[in-house]
Amino acid sequence: MHEALLQTKKLTKKYGRYTALENADVTVFKGDIYGLIGRNGAGKTTLMKIITGLTGATSGSFQLFGKKGSGSDRKRIGCLIEDPAFFRDLTVRQNLKYYCLQKGITDLRQIDNALASVNMTEAANKKFKTLSLGMKQRTGIAFAIMDDPDLLILDEPINGLDPIGISELRETFHRLNTEKNVTMIISSHILSELYSVANRFLFIDKGRILREMTKEQLDSECMRCTVIKTNDARRAAAVIEEKFGITDYKVIDSSVLRIYDENIPSEKLSRTLIMNGAEISSVYSSGISLEDYFKSLVKEGN
Repeated sequence: MHEALLQTKKLTKKYGRYTALENADVTVFKGDIYGLIGRNGAGKTTLMKIITGLTGATSGSFQLFGKKGSGSDRKRIGCLIEDPAFFRDLTVRQNLKYYCLQKGITDLRQIDNALASVNMTEAANKKFKTLSLGMKQRTGIAFAIMDDPDLLILDEPINGLDPIGISELRETFHRLNTEKNVTMIISSHILSELYSVANRFLFIDKGRILREMTKEQLDSECMRCTVIKTNDARRAAAVIEEKFGITDYKVIDSSVLRIYDENIPSEKLSRTLIMNGAEISSVYSSGISLEDYFKSLVKEGN
């Protein structure tokens, strides 16, 4: 059974009259990479700060690793929310050694382990000021994983990176997840990049959770298809399978059928279904880009 590392219940944060987060219910499962998607100011950072203890909730509650959130549980979290103040004239290794002392890490071999995990071993003795933006981001992630966290929380780690930097970070995330089984929450408003990394998604806007879904569910929502609305979706599915040999379809509920085979014109599908006794209310094409899907969620939520 999938183990939940984090569960929040009606988590709310207010700053005076402004509500930054409102009744957020979130579940993060072990081994997943969770994409937290929203515009700037949507509430992503506020949610992350509450989980990591950088700010407190106004109301609501959350559990970490099966226990009510506490300081001891947060030691199992690595985070990069507000950039650590790296010293420009110190090397990468010297900077991380300084933070080992701050974190109480006595085994300095963990520096080398963290650098290897983010593919920064060869840059260990370079001064921080000489690093590219992508290398600085990976140094920040090394800082976040030095004490081998079970849950890694990263706020907008890909912002400002060029395509090569983004690709390097993507490989880093996959390696940490597959080799070390690190569960991650990664926030961004760049959905296309998160899509290439995450397997679960949480959409948030104006402090409210709009939708939570798996990658498969997101693909299903966005995929090009013919939607048939009928009085009996299962019967309609049986007809199209028998008459056209189509197996690439999904019965959404009792009245909605999605057909992903685009080789059969919708008019022919509709005519065949009617001739075989199905009652059809509408047949139309569907399928949108990931960005447009997010826009539609925001529009629905307003």
